[in-house]
Amino acid sequence: MGVTVNHEAGGSNPPPGVVRDNPKAVGERSEAAILAELLFRGYTVLTPFGDNQRYDLVVDLRTKFLKIQCKTGRIKAGAIIFPTSSSQAHRGKGRQSYRGQIDLFAVYCPENRRVYVVPVDDVGTCEGSLRIEATKNNQTIGCRMAADYDLQSLVLV
Repeated sequence: MGVTVNHEAGGSNPPPGVVRDNPKAVGERSEAAILAELLFRGYTVLTPFGDNQRYDLVVDLRTKFLKIQCKTGRIKAGAIIFPTSSSQAHRGKGRQSYRGQIDLFAVYCPENRRVYVVPVDDVGTCEGSLRIEATKNNQTIGCRMAADYDLQSLVLV
């Protein structure tokens, strides 16, 4: 039995077996990309059972564990922007910061297919920003350059 590929664009319905983008699917793809990149780099990665933890992955460094919350970043105005809090509105709690509950954000940016690892204390409690382009006024003070957080050039310790 062969596989048929339709190369024609058009129509608003996705092909059979392809799920439309929804927040859960986007998050799952980002988590999968982050997990794959960590494994490719030789890290031992643990996954919690269920969805009730504030972290998505744990990296075992043999001497300690690093709790990681996975996020999807989007490029906007020369920076990768990502949320650093979660909505607990359905529980009557509004937005909740991850401070004190995780060690790192791992951010997958689908637009450049890169993974960035950011200590939770390096970014604000609502949104994080990593510059991929210089600012219009060339300001560098207070800017977090994405290259400094790129998993390809980091060693987690």
